[in-house]
Amino acid sequence: MTSVETTSWARRILALIVDWAASTLAVVLIVGPTRYAEDPSSSFWVLLVFVIESAVLTALSGGSFGQIATRLRVVRVNGDPRPIGLIQAFVRQVLVALVIPPLVFRPDGRGLHDLAVGSATVTLQTWRGMTGR
Repeated sequence: MTSVETTSWARRILALIVDWAASTLAVVLIVGPTRYAEDPSSSFWVLLVFVIESAVLTALSGGSFGQIATRLRVVRVNGDPRPIGLIQAFVRQVLVALVIPPLVFRPDGRGLHDLAVGSATVTLQTWRGMTGR
């Protein structure tokens, strides 16, 4: 297993805020602002959109909307430059949604969600160095 330098928690939290805001906006646009404000299940729909959006984009482009916007990427720690697979990305995002796994982490900055699927969150610069781009 190759050691990669993970990004700071501040950048990860910023990416999470961007993802959550985008997911909330998507739900508001779909159901309307009034229904969003009145429906107690709105938070569930935002969470579902967040998990699906971030898993699909991570598998396709190496990061969620928020991670791409904040110049982060999710990489395989084995050195393979391809994005993680869809199943791994989905498992990773479900674990992120459970909140506790990202808060339990190793000294290298990888949380349980990353350890479970063999991934790490790195800066765009680190990713470019790994891929030779």
